[in-house]
Amino acid sequence: MFRQIRYETDRLYLRILKPNYARDVLEYYKRNHNFLKEWEPKRTKDFYTLSYQKRQLSYEYNMFKNRKLIRFWIFKKEDNKLIGNIGLSNIIMGNFKSCFMGYKLDKDEINNGYMTEAIREAVRIMFDDFDLHRIEVNVVPRNERSLKVMKKLKFEQEGYSRRYLEINGKWEDHVHFAVYRDALTPFF
Repeated sequence: MFRQIRYETDRLYLRILKPNYARDVLEYYKRNHNFLKEWEPKRTKDFYTLSYQKRQLSYEYNMFKNRKLIRFWIFKKEDNKLIGNIGLSNIIMGNFKSCFMGYKLDKDEINNGYMTEAIREAVRIMFDDFDLHRIEVNVVPRNERSLKVMKKLKFEQEGYSRRYLEINGKWEDHVHFAVYRDALTPFF
């Protein structure tokens, strides 16, 4: 079980947030609305309200306590600015010990290595503290920045699925990647 709800890297904090951070989360989503909509499902107007973000953070915190979902919110140490998140969902234990990972970063913070740094730490946490064996990531093939992150972190490309997820109202193909606990030597 997790010993804390805040972790840190050289330049970042990874935090699991409670509903009292809803205003910060809402501001992040509003500031990145146009940038993120190309890579996410269509959002309802309610998504961009404080009440929705409070409910969502409450739901995610309860899912975290039940070891089903973890969302690490990424903050820069230098100014404590919320710049993105990494979501680990569909956590299944037993003899599977696997989950899915998705991530997003602030439009003004891309190409600084923050996501690579944050994912490296999130994977370490999930393997060391959560005892997972495998983490899967699915990337839209036209998302060149995300493909670069997967390559840089040496995630293994495992396959390709047509019309895998609905993104911004369109069913998009995805490339499957995974990283395994027993293959950490090249990862770290």
